[in-house]
Amino acid sequence: MATEGILSDTRKRSGAGTAARAIPFLLLGLAVLGLLTLGRPGFALAVILLVFVGMVKEWGSPDVLLLSGTLTCTVAGILTPEQAFRGFSNEAMLTVAALFVVAAAMRETGALEAIGARMLGKAKTEQAALIRMALWLNPLSAFLNNTPIVAMMLPIVTEWCRKNRVSPSRLLIPLSFFTLLGGMCSLIGTSTNLVVSGLMLQASASAPDPRTRQALSGLSMFEIAPLGIACALLGVAYIFTVGRRVLPDRKDLIEQYGESAREYLTDVVVHPGCRLIGQTVEQAGLRQLPGLFLVEISRAEQAICPVGPDQVLQEHDRLTFTGVVSSIVELEKIPGLVPAVGDGYETRAEQRRGRRLTEAVISPRSPLIGKTIRDADFRAVYNAAVVAVHRGGTRLAGRVGDIVLHAGDTLLLQTGAHFARAHRNDPDFILVSSVEDSRPIRYDRSRLALVLLGILISLMMFGGETLHLGPVALVIPDIVVTAFVVALLMIASRCISTADALTSVDWQTLIGIAASFGLGKALEASGAAKLIAEVVVSTAGQWGPVAVLAAVYLVTMVLTEMVSNNAAAALMFPLAVAIAGHLGVSPRPFAISIMFAATLAFATPIGYQTNMMVYGPGGYRFTDFTRIGLPLNVLLWILSTALIPVFWSFQLP
Repeated sequence: MATEGILSDTRKRSGAGTAARAIPFLLLGLAVLGLLTLGRPGFALAVILLVFVGMVKEWGSPDVLLLSGTLTCTVAGILTPEQAFRGFSNEAMLTVAALFVVAAAMRETGALEAIGARMLGKAKTEQAALIRMALWLNPLSAFLNNTPIVAMMLPIVTEWCRKNRVSPSRLLIPLSFFTLLGGMCSLIGTSTNLVVSGLMLQASASAPDPRTRQALSGLSMFEIAPLGIACALLGVAYIFTVGRRVLPDRKDLIEQYGESAREYLTDVVVHPGCRLIGQTVEQAGLRQLPGLFLVEISRAEQAICPVGPDQVLQEHDRLTFTGVVSSIVELEKIPGLVPAVGDGYETRAEQRRGRRLTEAVISPRSPLIGKTIRDADFRAVYNAAVVAVHRGGTRLAGRVGDIVLHAGDTLLLQTGAHFARAHRNDPDFILVSSVEDSRPIRYDRSRLALVLLGILISLMMFGGETLHLGPVALVIPDIVVTAFVVALLMIASRCISTADALTSVDWQTLIGIAASFGLGKALEASGAAKLIAEVVVSTAGQWGPVAVLAAVYLVTMVLTEMVSNNAAAALMFPLAVAIAGHLGVSPRPFAISIMFAATLAFATPIGYQTNMMVYGPGGYRFTDFTRIGLPLNVLLWILSTALIPVFWSFQLP
């Protein structure tokens, strides 16, 4: 699944490599020639158009293109350096960065896994899973940024699909859509909400008219909830009726090639205190892991084979499995179920956090050949423990420790973090590679992570407000401060390490958000925003503010589907403020319309990052999103245009 995405991305980027390298020169050339022929407004529009085309054609990554456009406008004198880089200190961008760390900590501690298991519960059918996803994801997305939610829920939903023989393409588009719909029920639900709120605060600070400043004051936590709930109800109803009928039914990459995956033999022991003790094999879920078969249970001197689904697990049972590495990794994540590999395996959670799973192929010259794993003394020689063994074309039998090693055998090892780098050129092995997602889960910190998440949600509900508790006035920190405090508490309490926290942040997304602020400012500073506002007003203004509002929503929606949500919101916001100024009405309804139009983007995979995240794993085609999402876009456009004037008046305060 990940491999497919990487290969596909590599093929696309290699074909556009020359264009990507030429972008800075094209933009700088435009900076020299454009001012002479187009003037400042036309020049800014030409730069933005070139950036848009580059993003659609994938000439380079969106963050590089947006930053190149911003710097070009700075070189041309349209932006000052302060205006160009002001987005890097924007509260919305910083809040998104902190939320990435919080979400990663939830994943590292297994708290998200627990939420996911509770979300899908005992659902066995596609419809039951969809119902549970709708009931959980919509409210959850209102309190936690939807991008990290999809990142965390994607493997959970995919694994459920494999266990229950449901194609992921039936659930992954709904996964993205549900989080988008739920994210519009609160200020912190999507990065776009925070971006638009940040733009409103910036515009309010510089507005000369006090009534405009008041109209652009910051949004409260649930101000958009009435419209968001209405959109969510319509969207969920559409997905369960029309949308479900046109969802494709395809296999993802792992399902297509799972038959050719390496099959390992491994032994695990049920340690005292394991939650599986007293459960049947069926209840423990050991018959549902994809690509895994329970061969035998060894209990004292008794061997139970074949193993029935009603067999009850007991303390100290030794379970022999044969299966693919991804399923063995899942076995390792069950507390109290420990590979039976002797003293070389770290069983304590604290010590295992520094360990990883690594695959190593034995070379024809290796001194391991002809020895059993027990006699090879891996712990002393390699500081590693053999968890499982694979031999091509042969289903191994017996116990792992008794297997006599051959050249070409693949060993699944528990190693230190740097084993792969240290032994990459070791003549004892042909190939050494780390296993993805094999780090031990910090289950002992899961409750603490959930408590911190609850604190985050509670404080964000009242961010920046003053609560009067009798004689005491309690000032709640702003959302950005709260997010960073909770992120730091996650690190300080060892829910996540400092290194993992830094790597969890999607820096490309943050740079893209910050650069898009500068490009949006260029529209305003060059006068292009004013020109476009005049065109929109002259075209739709004769039918009143509602018609203009519908036009602003439509233009934002189209831009979002072509490029990205945050870029479209940042670029359209100054236009909306200028349009409201020309009409002499409040800019707040127009800002709200941009917020919804830039988030509720369902017609293309590039419209919102969560759509792109499920694109590869679901085996989707570009047209799948258009066929399912375009009617939903139109329905939400009509609904939003009708309800925004009801909740937000056009009259200036």
